[in-house]
Amino acid sequence: MQTLANWDGGPGPWILFFPLIWAAVVIGVVTLLRRTVWRGRRGPWAADSSPSGDSPLVVLGRRFASGEIDEDEYWRRLSVLDEQFGRKGGA
Repeated sequence: MQTLANWDGGPGPWILFFPLIWAAVVIGVVTLLRRTVWRGRRGPWAADSSPSGDSPLVVLGRRFASGEIDEDEYWRRLSVLDEQFGRKGGA
């Protein structure tokens, strides 16, 4: 192990890790950009703003799924929204 850390004959085989580290950084940055900016999203740091075209039922479901509201509140609001925006037909 002492021969790898010795600088007498040059940096040794540890110099091969630097290109691997840079390749991992470049791949990580490209992956982040592909998932956020290049697909039209603002990124994981942006506030969660839903498009204005979402129906109230979708927004309610999203709030319940994220834990913003509990189950009782979800069913209470769903019953109100179902009368107005929900399924047509029935009895």
